[in-house]
Amino acid sequence: MKRIIALVLAVLMMATLFVGCEKEGGAQGGATALEPEAGATLKVWAPDAALEVFKAQCDAFIAKYPDAGITIEVVAQGEGDAATNLLNDPEAAADVFSFACDQLNRLNDAGVIMPVNTNLSADVTARNSEASINAATLNDILLAYPETGDNGYYLVYDKRLVSDEDAKTLEGIFEACRKAGKKFIVDGGNGFYSCMFPFTGGLTIEGLEGEDNDVQKFNEYDEAEVVATLEAFATLFHEYNDIFFATSPDKISAGLAEDPSTVAAGVDGSWNAATVAKILGDNYGAAKLPTINVNGEAKQIVSMHGYKLIGVNAMSKFPNAAQLLADYLSGEDCQLERAEKLSWGPSNTAAAESEIVKNNPAISAILDQSAYSVPQVNIASTFWDPMGTLGNSLFKEDGKYDTETLTTLLDKTIANIRDE
Repeated sequence: MKRIIALVLAVLMMATLFVGCEKEGGAQGGATALEPEAGATLKVWAPDAALEVFKAQCDAFIAKYPDAGITIEVVAQGEGDAATNLLNDPEAAADVFSFACDQLNRLNDAGVIMPVNTNLSADVTARNSEASINAATLNDILLAYPETGDNGYYLVYDKRLVSDEDAKTLEGIFEACRKAGKKFIVDGGNGFYSCMFPFTGGLTIEGLEGEDNDVQKFNEYDEAEVVATLEAFATLFHEYNDIFFATSPDKISAGLAEDPSTVAAGVDGSWNAATVAKILGDNYGAAKLPTINVNGEAKQIVSMHGYKLIGVNAMSKFPNAAQLLADYLSGEDCQLERAEKLSWGPSNTAAAESEIVKNNPAISAILDQSAYSVPQVNIASTFWDPMGTLGNSLFKEDGKYDTETLTTLLDKTIANIRDE
């Protein structure tokens, strides 16, 4: 019932916007023109590391409409917490906000995200990758503007300490880190990262099911293979517990910047790439995730890969201006600028073909890794905490990691995710 109500609300909002557009402007190219409301005052949420870039891009948007009297406040807000904060108080939240694509279900179910304006949706669809459009679409309605095509992670390493050959295997990386007396960091207690442990063994997620379409569906996986893979990770984590640290990826750049550095390698995301590249300079190593030896077989580590989207608050008092701003910030020029200054990989197909993108080590590494990833779409909210608990269980000092214990752990994780 709640999804039916949300769908009805979405249709009504689209109809309202369409009527509003007819009042704002005349026909243009077969559709009514969309113009910002005069005197619009907008708030934008953007990640802290991207704040200055977004401020400059918002200033450029204001300059596009010099007679409209638009003002924009850009506020720091991480994409991972956007949905939660928006749901807590939609009326006080940003008009335009960035968020990870797995939050789309929650935003839609609560009726707090405004569908992409019908005047803009065809162009948005045409200029972005099919996968990113699919990630921004529910029930055949385009609900958000694709912002990036790189919401994933990759291996970063100091080439003075970890060679390109070392970087091909997790065993090689760990040994190089130990030899250098430096840390290897991965946020293994965070479900976004720890899902790589069972995913590498062949477990994957396949959308949602259940009466309210909110129960996580899994593939038909080989339990023995998944457990063997978990055991291989756990064995390495315990064997190299002197250099393995499960903590925030932000600690990678912090450790690399220390004098002397305390970190040699880690699993990081594109949002930190520009900072890491500046610290390491010519010694900046970036690659897809390595393999891990499971019973004599080199298994490619499988990650989660998603998209970041830009949404418009359904409670916005200036829907036309908010829609136009979201469209502008997600356009080719802005995506290309963020690729250059922040190392964010574009969802825009033209921007993705630019030399700026092709010559960026982090973006290239993440795109390479995307071939070995599970899409970050249609994920139940119950997925993250149990998966993080699984990760923590693999490397805690007093943990057991025999076959029987890990089988029980896997079964319990799946049951908790499915809320059984």
